[in-house]
Amino acid sequence: MRWSDRLIEERDRLLVNPRFQRWAAGFPLTRWIARRRARALFDLCAGFVYSQVLLACVRLGLFPLLASGPRSEAALCSALNLPPDSVLALLRAAVALGLVERRSGGRFGLGALGAALVGNPGISAMIEHHAMLYADLKDPVGLLRGENPSTELSRYWAYAVVDQPADLDQSAVAGYSALMAQSQPLVAAEVLAAYPLGRHRCLLDIGGGEGVFLTEIAAGAPALKLMLFDLPAVAERAVMRFAVRGLVDRTTIIGGDFLVDPLPDGADIVSLVRVLHDHDDATVLALLRAIRKVLPPGGTLLIAEPMSGTHGAEPVGDAYFGFYLLAMQRGRPRTPDELTALLAAAGFGGFKLIPTNTPLVTSLLTAHPK
Repeated sequence: MRWSDRLIEERDRLLVNPRFQRWAAGFPLTRWIARRRARALFDLCAGFVYSQVLLACVRLGLFPLLASGPRSEAALCSALNLPPDSVLALLRAAVALGLVERRSGGRFGLGALGAALVGNPGISAMIEHHAMLYADLKDPVGLLRGENPSTELSRYWAYAVVDQPADLDQSAVAGYSALMAQSQPLVAAEVLAAYPLGRHRCLLDIGGGEGVFLTEIAAGAPALKLMLFDLPAVAERAVMRFAVRGLVDRTTIIGGDFLVDPLPDGADIVSLVRVLHDHDDATVLALLRAIRKVLPPGGTLLIAEPMSGTHGAEPVGDAYFGFYLLAMQRGRPRTPDELTALLAAAGFGGFKLIPTNTPLVTSLLTAHPK
């Protein structure tokens, strides 16, 4: 055993000792650490309550209401159709969580976090969507043991459980396609800020959904030709979006299942936006090998997704997405090293992890065919 392991074990013995805990909470030099850790532990215990406060605010439309200006408790009672005691309980909770702020004259206005939600409707959509995740997590041990053969999320993400995803119709893909469409502008903004897509000629987005990512990219890289590949029912939705945006002449849309159908060639850059973590290693490796076949020499593969172990966003990759994908019953978050190992096995090299402004939203990894 290494000496560092022995030190850590000794630390653990101290931390679990109630006498040491009481001493640390009272000693001036350690009191702040003890209080910070007590708060962090309580936040873990109370996290579900906090998330339900947030959900109530979203469902009641509190944040857009306050975006038009601060309101009094009485005005909010009328606007939210809630009794005074309930409004006060909600407002106090929202203030404590940084979602709402007290203003002069007994009024309430947007807090910093509430204001951020108003500007990002995709986050509000995910908050609503989490009702399914919470249902699947009501018995986390049963989920870990695989005791539930059918979860809310596996039924929602229909392609995750059917044998022939290409046969899915509009009713099966509409819900998740719309949800992904609401979050894609955030990812596109991160990609455009971090990677110069304008250096390329044609971008193929695999698993591109309704085409929101490509429509956002189109504005930032006006000379770039665009290709989208997704399940036929999803591709139909992209056709309509591109038509509305006036991008028909710049785009080629192909419907198919990348697990069985050949990928289109002709692009010098291929993007995978939040695709790989939805699949197991064997599927990911098969997809990467298929991409390797259609990329020309000097071509680029761009992977954009939250990654495990990302500094400053560790809970997002391993705790949130780890259990989300567990409930979805397929895929897992991966570290950059795990992704590069799969890329190397598929015939890629020249790996580069590109910093983004908001790694919590997405990380970027590029690779090139050997």
